[in-house]
Amino acid sequence: MAHPAKRSTSMSLDAAVLDEARRLGINLSQAAERGVLAAIRAERARLWKQENAGAVADYNSFIEADGVPLAEFRKF
Repeated sequence: MAHPAKRSTSMSLDAAVLDEARRLGINLSQAAERGVLAAIRAERARLWKQENAGAVADYNSFIEADGVPLAEFRKF
């Protein structure tokens, strides 16, 4: 299985954080990649909520006014 291409980058970390990570044997590249991926997911979710806030509000207003579509067929 092919691995995605990796690129080198540099970053500055708090010295105490870096020392503790090294002492614990934490792979900094993997930890940084996981952290960046988590930040990407969070930002994408925030942007989606922002971009779709109007549609969500409209849908919620519809449900409040008219109820859930096909509600008469619900078994719960």
